[in-house]
Amino acid sequence: MKKVISTGMMAAAVLFAVACNQEKGAVEEAQETNEQMVEETSMEDQMTEMSDFMTKAASGGMMEVELGKMAQEKGQHADVKSFGQMMVTDHTKANDELKQLASQKNVTLPDSMGEKHMDHVKELQEKTGAEFDKAYMSLMVDDHEEDVKMFEDAAENMQDADVKAFASKTVTTLRQHLDRAQQIDSTLQAQK
Repeated sequence: MKKVISTGMMAAAVLFAVACNQEKGAVEEAQETNEQMVEETSMEDQMTEMSDFMTKAASGGMMEVELGKMAQEKGQHADVKSFGQMMVTDHTKANDELKQLASQKNVTLPDSMGEKHMDHVKELQEKTGAEFDKAYMSLMVDDHEEDVKMFEDAAENMQDADVKAFASKTVTTLRQHLDRAQQIDSTLQAQK
């Protein structure tokens, strides 16, 4: 009888651990994997900094591609559709470069977006027409402002030369995206 109870309690503990793991987002899981690897190296701070930057960039890049596809389908304004195409093209390229860099650096990237980015996707899925266009372009301005800051910081302060070079190269494109997003957003906001 004690053996049955003991076995049952162990099974419950395993199921609880599995359930807890499923509640974590892909970004958090990737960061935990990277943290475990970092603890085994002597360059803990550098690896943590690099891992945090790369996992956040990966999640953001996935969102940009997903929303870009959505803008091409749901966008009403021609500039919104063309901006969406630019997001898919440019961020797919950057995402591929990031995956290659992460592989070289033994950094695990998330296989899906983080919660914050998923929330943005869900929010825009509910919108259509001009309402979608305005919400999408407003989000693109806000998101690219954050991205430019994050990539500028990495380009200036990242200790790893390869990651620093990736951030420096990518921030130029992100600034172009931000400028274009601001132009389109301003045009759309002027239309009542």
